[in-house]
Amino acid sequence: MTTRLLLGIYFFLSVFLVSANTVSKKEKEALLSLYENTNGEKWTTSWNLNSDITTWAGIVIKDGHVTEINLFNNNLSGSLPESIGQLKHLERLNLAFNNITGVIPKDIVELENLRVLKLEMNRIKGSLPENIGKLNKLQELSLFNNFVGGPIPQSLGDLKELEVLNLSSNNFEGTIPVTFGQLTKLNSLGLFDNRLEGSIPNTIGNCGQLKELVLANNNLEGAIPSEIAQLTNVKIFQIQNNHFNSFEGLENVNKGQFLVFDTDDKKTNSDYKEINLQKTRYAETIFEDDQNE
Repeated sequence: MTTRLLLGIYFFLSVFLVSANTVSKKEKEALLSLYENTNGEKWTTSWNLNSDITTWAGIVIKDGHVTEINLFNNNLSGSLPESIGQLKHLERLNLAFNNITGVIPKDIVELENLRVLKLEMNRIKGSLPENIGKLNKLQELSLFNNFVGGPIPQSLGDLKELEVLNLSSNNFEGTIPVTFGQLTKLNSLGLFDNRLEGSIPNTIGNCGQLKELVLANNNLEGAIPSEIAQLTNVKIFQIQNNHFNSFEGLENVNKGQFLVFDTDDKKTNSDYKEINLQKTRYAETIFEDDQNE
């Protein structure tokens, strides 16, 4: 192989690698806006804005596009910019365990490739975008321990790929959407410690993959739907500290399936005396995080 040919191959590979890792001006501006709006100079691990984007902590680039932002527990403060919606190829956004305030940008619904959205343990307020159902590839949505309020959007039922939904420890009001019955891939649903009222929709029985159902510390009422018995995979079941007036819907539930079972019904709890009940414990199943995700 001649020297000229080797140089040609080297030049081609160099150009290919550079172009594959160089993002568009719009995507770079979105990252810079995130940096500026969340006080990037005070992050635990900051970005050197004079260096190539590929060296920026928590950023993954594939085929010239930003596909992941993971700034978990990195001392972000301030609010999220609307320009985050310009990262059209983003698949994972993990900003959990920071000090982010403000509201969830309405343009976040433009992240059509997003599969994971983790914003738990921040100080975000406002409400969820009504059209959050546009994120139809979403598999995990975690907002645990924020100040997000208002009603839970019915459009969440359009997230047919959703496996984890944790809205616990917020200020959500209104009822549990009946559309949750469309989330047939859901295996974890956390709504505890909100201001939810009304009854548990009987459509919950369609969520046959559920392993964790945590609805404690709300203002739910009425009767427990008999469809609960269809949830044969549930291991963690917590509905205590509500205002239910009938627990007959639990009569046909398999007593041996639970690892954690908490209700306010003394009779039902006594039926489960063989289980190690933990009445003061709430299942914080999505509380921990993995920085290597």
